[in-house]
Amino acid sequence: MARDYYGTLGVSKNATPEEIKRAYRKLARQLHPDVNPNEEARFKEVTAAYEVLSDPRKRQVVDLGGDPLEPGGGGRGAGGGDPFAGFGLGDIMDAFFGAGAGGGGRGPRSRVQPGSDALIRLSMTLEECAAGANRELTVDTAILCDRCVGSGCAEGASPVRCDTCGGRGEVQSVQRSFLGQVVTARPCPVCRGFGEVIPDPCQQCAGDGRVRSRRTISVQIPAGVAEGMRVRLAGQGEVGSGGGPAGDLYVEVEEIAHDVFERDGSDLHCSVRIPMTTAALGAVLPLSTLDGEEELEIEPGTQPATELVLTGRGMPRLRSNGRVDGRGDLHVHLDVVVPTKLDARQTELLRELASVRGEEEPSLSGGGKGGGLFSRLRSGRGHR
Repeated sequence: MARDYYGTLGVSKNATPEEIKRAYRKLARQLHPDVNPNEEARFKEVTAAYEVLSDPRKRQVVDLGGDPLEPGGGGRGAGGGDPFAGFGLGDIMDAFFGAGAGGGGRGPRSRVQPGSDALIRLSMTLEECAAGANRELTVDTAILCDRCVGSGCAEGASPVRCDTCGGRGEVQSVQRSFLGQVVTARPCPVCRGFGEVIPDPCQQCAGDGRVRSRRTISVQIPAGVAEGMRVRLAGQGEVGSGGGPAGDLYVEVEEIAHDVFERDGSDLHCSVRIPMTTAALGAVLPLSTLDGEEELEIEPGTQPATELVLTGRGMPRLRSNGRVDGRGDLHVHLDVVVPTKLDARQTELLRELASVRGEEEPSLSGGGKGGGLFSRLRSGRGHR
Protein backbone atom coordinates (compact mmCIF):
# COMPACT_ATOMS: atom_id res chain seq x y z
CA MET A 1 0.00 0.00 0.00
CA ALA A 2 1.36 3.42 -0.96
CA ARG A 3 2.34 5.65 1.93
CA ASP A 4 0.57 8.93 2.57
CA TYR A 5 3.43 11.36 2.01
CA TYR A 6 1.11 14.35 2.01
CA GLY A 7 -0.35 13.30 5.35
CA THR A 8 3.12 12.77 6.79
CA LEU A 9 3.93 16.42 6.11
CA GLY A 10 0.43 17.60 6.96
CA VAL A 11 -0.22 19.25 3.59
CA SER A 12 -2.90 18.84 0.94
CA LYS A 13 -2.34 17.27 -2.47
CA ASN A 14 -2.63 20.73 -4.00
CA ALA A 15 0.17 22.17 -1.84
CA THR A 16 2.73 24.31 -3.60
CA PRO A 17 6.46 23.47 -3.42
CA GLU A 18 6.91 26.39 -1.03
CA GLU A 19 4.14 25.10 1.25
CA ILE A 20 5.73 21.65 1.23
CA LYS A 21 9.13 23.07 2.11
CA ARG A 22 7.63 25.22 4.87
CA ALA A 23 5.82 22.22 6.38
CA TYR A 24 9.00 20.15 6.29
CA ARG A 25 11.03 22.86 7.98
CA LYS A 26 8.52 23.12 10.79
CA LEU A 27 8.45 19.36 11.41
CA ALA A 28 12.21 18.96 11.04
CA ARG A 29 12.82 21.53 13.77
CA GLN A 30 10.54 19.56 16.11
CA LEU A 31 11.71 16.04 15.26
CA HIS A 32 15.42 16.31 14.55
CA PRO A 33 17.36 13.79 16.72
CA ASP A 34 19.49 16.55 18.19
CA VAL A 35 16.32 18.21 19.47
CA ASN A 36 14.08 15.22 20.09
CA PRO A 37 16.07 11.93 20.33
CA ASN A 38 12.91 9.83 20.76
CA GLU A 39 11.47 10.82 17.39
CA GLU A 40 14.24 9.61 15.08
CA ALA A 41 11.93 7.22 13.21
CA ARG A 42 9.35 9.94 12.72
CA PHE A 43 12.07 12.32 11.53
CA LYS A 44 13.15 9.79 8.89
CA GLU A 45 9.55 9.47 7.68
CA VAL A 46 9.20 13.25 7.38
CA THR A 47 12.54 13.48 5.60
CA ALA A 48 11.60 10.74 3.14
CA ALA A 49 8.23 12.39 2.48
CA TYR A 50 9.89 15.70 1.75
CA GLU A 51 12.42 14.09 -0.56
CA VAL A 52 9.60 12.53 -2.56
CA LEU A 53 7.27 15.51 -2.71
CA SER A 54 10.05 18.00 -3.47
CA ASP A 55 11.02 15.98 -6.56
CA PRO A 56 8.50 16.66 -9.38
CA ARG A 57 9.00 13.21 -10.94
CA LYS A 58 8.59 11.32 -7.67
CA ARG A 59 5.62 13.47 -6.71
CA GLN A 60 3.98 12.57 -10.02
CA VAL A 61 4.36 8.88 -9.16
CA VAL A 62 2.61 9.52 -5.83
CA ASP A 63 -0.21 11.44 -7.50
CA LEU A 64 -0.76 8.48 -9.85
CA GLY A 65 -1.18 6.16 -6.87
CA GLY A 66 2.31 4.70 -6.75
CA ASP A 67 5.14 4.83 -4.24
CA PRO A 68 8.56 5.80 -5.63
CA LEU A 69 10.28 4.32 -2.57
CA GLU A 70 8.71 0.87 -2.89
CA PRO A 71 10.31 -1.91 -5.02
CA GLY A 72 9.04 -1.50 -8.56
CA GLY A 73 7.58 1.88 -7.72
CA GLY A 74 10.25 3.92 -9.41
CA GLY A 75 12.41 4.22 -6.29
CA ARG A 76 14.47 2.22 -3.83
CA GLY A 77 13.17 -0.44 -1.45
CA ALA A 78 11.55 0.73 1.75
CA GLY A 79 13.16 -1.87 3.96
CA GLY A 80 16.85 -1.70 3.14
CA GLY A 81 17.09 1.69 1.45
CA ASP A 82 18.85 4.71 2.88
CA PRO A 83 16.17 7.34 3.56
CA PHE A 84 18.83 10.06 3.28
CA ALA A 85 20.31 8.94 -0.03
CA GLY A 86 20.10 11.78 -2.53
CA PHE A 87 19.09 14.13 0.26
CA GLY A 88 21.42 17.10 0.71
CA LEU A 89 22.72 18.44 3.99
CA GLY A 90 21.70 21.81 2.64
CA ASP A 91 18.03 20.73 2.94
CA ILE A 92 18.48 19.98 6.64
CA MET A 93 20.34 23.25 7.19
CA ASP A 94 17.57 25.05 5.32
CA ALA A 95 15.02 23.54 7.66
CA PHE A 96 16.72 24.93 10.75
CA PHE A 97 18.29 28.15 9.54
CA GLY A 98 16.40 29.13 6.40
CA ALA A 99 17.25 28.89 2.74
CA GLY A 100 20.91 29.26 1.95
CA ALA A 101 22.27 28.06 5.32
CA GLY A 102 23.51 24.84 3.76
CA GLY A 103 25.33 26.66 1.02
CA GLY A 104 22.67 26.73 -1.68
CA GLY A 105 19.53 28.56 -2.64
CA ARG A 106 20.72 32.05 -1.86
CA GLY A 107 20.50 33.31 -5.40
CA PRO A 108 22.37 36.32 -6.75
CA ARG A 109 22.83 39.28 -4.49
CA SER A 110 21.68 42.68 -5.55
CA ARG A 111 24.22 44.96 -7.14
CA VAL A 112 22.55 47.87 -5.36
CA GLN A 113 23.83 47.88 -1.77
CA PRO A 114 23.17 50.39 1.04
CA GLY A 115 26.05 52.73 1.78
CA SER A 116 28.05 52.79 4.98
CA ASP A 117 28.11 55.50 7.63
CA ALA A 118 30.92 58.05 7.76
CA LEU A 119 32.55 59.81 10.71
CA ILE A 120 34.24 63.19 10.93
CA ARG A 121 35.69 64.81 14.06
CA LEU A 122 35.14 68.48 14.83
CA SER A 123 37.26 70.45 17.32
CA MET A 124 35.27 73.00 19.34
CA THR A 125 36.12 75.48 22.08
CA LEU A 126 34.29 75.46 25.40
CA GLU A 127 32.51 78.65 24.40
CA GLU A 128 31.29 77.03 21.15
CA CYS A 129 30.11 73.95 23.04
CA ALA A 130 28.16 76.21 25.38
CA ALA A 131 26.52 78.38 22.75
CA GLY A 132 26.24 75.92 19.87
CA ALA A 133 27.67 76.63 16.44
CA ASN A 134 26.93 76.44 12.74
CA ARG A 135 29.98 75.05 10.98
CA GLU A 136 30.93 74.40 7.38
CA LEU A 137 32.64 71.01 7.05
CA THR A 138 34.57 69.54 4.14
CA VAL A 139 33.90 65.82 3.77
CA ASP A 140 35.27 63.20 1.38
CA THR A 141 32.69 60.49 0.67
CA ALA A 142 31.36 58.37 -2.17
CA ILE A 143 28.55 60.02 -4.13
CA LEU A 144 26.32 58.83 -6.97
CA CYS A 145 28.06 58.69 -10.34
CA ASP A 146 26.33 61.34 -12.41
CA ARG A 147 27.31 59.72 -15.70
CA CYS A 148 25.72 56.27 -15.26
CA VAL A 149 23.41 57.28 -12.37
CA GLY A 150 24.46 54.22 -10.37
CA SER A 151 24.01 51.55 -13.04
CA GLY A 152 27.76 51.10 -13.54
CA CYS A 153 27.23 50.72 -17.29
CA ALA A 154 28.46 52.86 -20.13
CA GLU A 155 25.82 54.76 -22.06
CA GLY A 156 23.62 52.37 -24.02
CA ALA A 157 25.05 49.27 -22.30
CA SER A 158 23.42 46.98 -19.75
CA PRO A 159 24.44 44.02 -17.54
CA VAL A 160 24.32 40.49 -18.97
CA ARG A 161 23.92 37.14 -17.26
CA CYS A 162 27.12 35.58 -15.95
CA ASP A 163 28.05 32.49 -17.99
CA THR A 164 30.11 30.99 -15.17
CA CYS A 165 27.27 30.67 -12.64
CA GLY A 166 24.33 30.90 -15.04
CA GLY A 167 22.99 33.95 -13.23
CA ARG A 168 22.78 32.23 -9.83
CA GLY A 169 25.58 34.31 -8.31
CA GLU A 170 27.26 31.23 -6.82
CA VAL A 171 29.06 28.11 -7.88
CA GLN A 172 28.41 24.80 -6.15
CA SER A 173 30.30 21.62 -5.46
CA VAL A 174 28.70 18.32 -4.39
CA GLN A 175 30.22 15.72 -2.08
CA ARG A 176 28.86 12.51 -0.58
CA SER A 177 28.54 12.07 3.17
CA PHE A 178 26.67 9.83 5.61
CA LEU A 179 23.72 12.22 5.25
CA GLY A 180 23.76 11.98 1.48
CA GLN A 181 24.84 14.73 -0.82
CA VAL A 182 26.53 17.72 0.79
CA VAL A 183 26.22 20.81 -1.36
CA THR A 184 28.63 23.65 -0.69
CA ALA A 185 28.44 26.97 -2.44
CA ARG A 186 30.61 30.04 -2.74
CA PRO A 187 30.14 33.36 -4.52
CA CYS A 188 30.92 33.22 -8.19
CA PRO A 189 34.47 34.53 -8.70
CA VAL A 190 33.58 36.09 -12.04
CA CYS A 191 30.46 38.11 -11.17
CA ARG A 192 31.24 38.33 -7.41
CA GLY A 193 27.84 36.95 -6.52
CA PHE A 194 25.75 39.37 -8.57
CA GLY A 195 24.70 36.82 -11.20
CA GLU A 196 25.51 39.28 -13.96
CA VAL A 197 28.51 41.07 -15.39
CA ILE A 198 28.95 44.46 -16.99
CA PRO A 199 30.76 43.99 -20.32
CA ASP A 200 31.01 47.74 -20.97
CA PRO A 201 31.43 49.54 -17.63
CA CYS A 202 31.12 53.26 -17.05
CA GLN A 203 34.51 54.92 -17.49
CA GLN A 204 33.89 57.46 -14.74
CA CYS A 205 33.14 55.02 -11.90
CA ALA A 206 34.64 51.81 -13.35
CA GLY A 207 31.30 50.04 -12.97
CA ASP A 208 30.83 50.77 -9.27
CA GLY A 209 28.02 53.29 -9.71
CA ARG A 210 29.66 55.82 -7.38
CA VAL A 211 32.71 58.07 -7.25
CA ARG A 212 34.70 59.81 -4.51
CA SER A 213 33.98 63.48 -4.03
CA ARG A 214 35.08 66.27 -1.70
CA ARG A 215 32.20 68.55 -0.77
CA THR A 216 31.22 71.14 1.81
CA ILE A 217 28.20 70.70 4.05
CA SER A 218 26.69 72.81 6.81
CA VAL A 219 26.06 71.35 10.26
CA GLN A 220 24.28 72.88 13.24
CA ILE A 221 25.87 71.85 16.53
CA PRO A 222 23.43 72.28 19.44
CA ALA A 223 24.32 74.09 22.66
CA GLY A 224 25.60 71.88 25.46
CA VAL A 225 27.54 69.30 23.44
CA ALA A 226 30.51 67.65 25.12
CA GLU A 227 33.56 65.59 24.26
CA GLY A 228 32.63 62.44 22.31
CA MET A 229 29.04 63.45 21.51
CA ARG A 230 27.92 62.83 17.93
CA VAL A 231 25.56 64.75 15.69
CA ARG A 232 23.88 62.59 13.02
CA LEU A 233 23.32 63.89 9.50
CA ALA A 234 20.96 61.44 7.82
CA GLY A 235 21.82 60.43 4.26
CA GLN A 236 25.10 62.38 4.18
CA GLY A 237 27.38 59.34 4.44
CA GLU A 238 28.73 57.00 1.77
CA VAL A 239 26.53 56.21 -1.24
CA GLY A 240 26.25 52.43 -1.66
CA SER A 241 27.63 50.45 -4.57
CA GLY A 242 25.34 50.35 -7.56
CA GLY A 243 23.94 53.71 -6.49
CA GLY A 244 22.46 52.34 -3.27
CA PRO A 245 21.06 54.67 -0.60
CA ALA A 246 23.64 56.70 1.30
CA GLY A 247 24.49 56.00 4.92
CA ASP A 248 24.62 58.64 7.62
CA LEU A 249 27.37 61.09 8.50
CA TYR A 250 28.28 61.44 12.18
CA VAL A 251 30.06 64.55 13.43
CA GLU A 252 31.95 63.75 16.66
CA VAL A 253 32.83 66.63 18.98
CA GLU A 254 36.38 67.04 20.24
CA GLU A 255 36.34 69.63 23.02
CA ILE A 256 39.45 71.80 23.29
CA ALA A 257 40.77 72.17 26.85
CA HIS A 258 40.04 75.63 28.30
CA ASP A 259 42.68 77.83 29.92
CA VAL A 260 40.48 78.77 32.89
CA PHE A 261 37.51 76.44 33.25
CA GLU A 262 37.47 72.71 33.82
CA ARG A 263 34.29 70.92 32.83
CA ASP A 264 32.48 68.27 34.85
CA GLY A 265 29.30 67.36 32.99
CA SER A 266 27.20 70.51 32.98
CA ASP A 267 29.18 72.11 35.83
CA LEU A 268 32.29 74.24 35.46
CA HIS A 269 35.16 74.67 37.92
CA CYS A 270 37.82 77.35 38.18
CA SER A 271 40.40 78.52 40.72
CA VAL A 272 40.85 82.14 41.84
CA ARG A 273 43.94 83.23 43.77
CA ILE A 274 43.34 85.98 46.35
CA PRO A 275 45.77 87.69 48.75
CA MET A 276 45.46 86.88 52.43
CA THR A 277 44.45 90.49 53.08
CA THR A 278 41.51 90.12 50.68
CA ALA A 279 40.52 86.89 52.40
CA ALA A 280 40.64 88.65 55.76
CA LEU A 281 38.99 91.93 54.80
CA GLY A 282 36.64 90.75 52.04
CA ALA A 283 36.18 92.30 48.61
CA VAL A 284 34.14 92.29 45.42
CA LEU A 285 36.21 91.01 42.50
CA PRO A 286 35.44 90.87 38.76
CA LEU A 287 35.17 87.33 37.34
CA SER A 288 34.93 86.43 33.66
CA THR A 289 32.31 83.74 32.96
CA LEU A 290 30.70 82.29 29.83
CA ASP A 291 28.02 84.96 30.17
CA GLY A 292 30.44 87.86 30.52
CA GLU A 293 31.86 89.57 33.59
CA GLU A 294 30.30 88.77 36.96
CA GLU A 295 30.94 90.20 40.44
CA LEU A 296 32.43 87.70 42.86
CA GLU A 297 31.81 88.65 46.49
CA ILE A 298 34.52 87.58 48.93
CA GLU A 299 33.24 87.58 52.50
CA PRO A 300 35.54 88.91 55.27
CA GLY A 301 37.33 86.06 57.00
CA THR A 302 37.23 83.75 53.98
CA GLN A 303 39.30 80.62 54.65
CA PRO A 304 41.62 78.77 52.24
CA ALA A 305 39.90 76.20 49.95
CA THR A 306 36.56 77.97 50.23
CA GLU A 307 34.23 77.12 47.34
CA LEU A 308 31.75 79.65 45.98
CA VAL A 309 28.95 78.49 43.68
CA LEU A 310 27.43 80.67 40.98
CA THR A 311 24.13 78.96 40.22
CA GLY A 312 23.19 78.61 36.56
CA ARG A 313 26.52 79.87 35.25
CA GLY A 314 27.72 76.49 33.98
CA MET A 315 27.08 74.62 30.73
CA PRO A 316 23.67 73.99 29.16
CA ARG A 317 22.23 70.56 30.03
CA LEU A 318 21.68 68.86 26.68
CA ARG A 319 19.20 65.99 26.89
CA SER A 320 19.07 62.92 24.65
CA ASN A 321 16.12 64.41 22.77
CA GLY A 322 18.31 67.33 21.67
CA ARG A 323 16.68 69.87 23.97
CA VAL A 324 18.39 72.01 26.59
CA ASP A 325 17.08 71.63 30.14
CA GLY A 326 18.58 74.41 32.24
CA ARG A 327 22.24 74.95 33.03
CA GLY A 328 24.81 73.69 35.46
CA ASP A 329 26.70 75.74 38.05
CA LEU A 330 30.07 77.48 38.16
CA HIS A 331 32.20 76.40 41.13
CA VAL A 332 34.86 78.94 42.14
CA HIS A 333 37.63 77.52 44.33
CA LEU A 334 39.46 80.21 46.33
CA ASP A 335 43.21 79.85 46.79
CA VAL A 336 44.42 82.17 49.58
CA VAL A 337 47.97 83.26 48.82
CA VAL A 338 50.28 83.76 51.84
CA PRO A 339 53.34 85.89 51.02
CA THR A 340 56.70 84.17 51.25
CA LYS A 341 58.86 87.31 51.17
CA LEU A 342 58.24 90.40 53.32
CA ASP A 343 60.15 93.65 53.52
CA ALA A 344 60.85 95.38 56.82
CA ARG A 345 57.73 97.53 56.76
CA GLN A 346 55.45 94.58 55.96
CA THR A 347 57.05 92.50 58.68
CA GLU A 348 56.56 95.33 61.18
CA LEU A 349 52.91 95.72 60.27
CA LEU A 350 52.21 92.02 60.56
CA ARG A 351 53.93 91.81 63.93
CA GLU A 352 51.87 94.76 65.11
CA LEU A 353 48.71 93.04 63.90
CA ALA A 354 49.70 89.83 65.65
CA SER A 355 50.31 91.78 68.85
CA VAL A 356 46.95 93.47 68.67
CA ARG A 357 45.25 90.13 68.07
CA GLY A 358 47.28 88.40 70.76
CA GLU A 359 48.83 86.03 68.27
CA GLU A 360 52.53 86.38 69.15
CA GLU A 361 52.78 82.71 70.17
CA PRO A 362 51.17 79.84 68.26
CA SER A 363 48.82 77.56 70.14
CA LEU A 364 47.61 74.04 69.54
CA SER A 365 43.91 73.59 69.01
CA GLY A 366 42.03 70.96 70.95
CA GLY A 367 43.86 71.56 74.25
CA GLY A 368 40.69 71.46 76.30
CA LYS A 369 40.57 71.25 80.06
CA GLY A 370 43.80 70.39 81.79
CA GLY A 371 46.13 72.00 79.24
CA GLY A 372 47.46 70.88 75.90
CA LEU A 373 48.98 67.59 74.88
CA PHE A 374 52.56 68.54 75.72
CA SER A 375 51.64 70.01 79.12
CA ARG A 376 49.85 66.76 79.98
CA LEU A 377 52.88 64.78 78.89
CA ARG A 378 55.16 66.96 81.05
CA SER A 379 52.75 66.61 83.96
CA GLY A 380 52.71 62.87 83.53
CA ARG A 381 56.49 62.61 83.62
CA GLY A 382 56.58 64.79 86.81
CA HIS A 383 54.43 62.29 88.70
CA ARG A 384 56.63 59.29 88.08
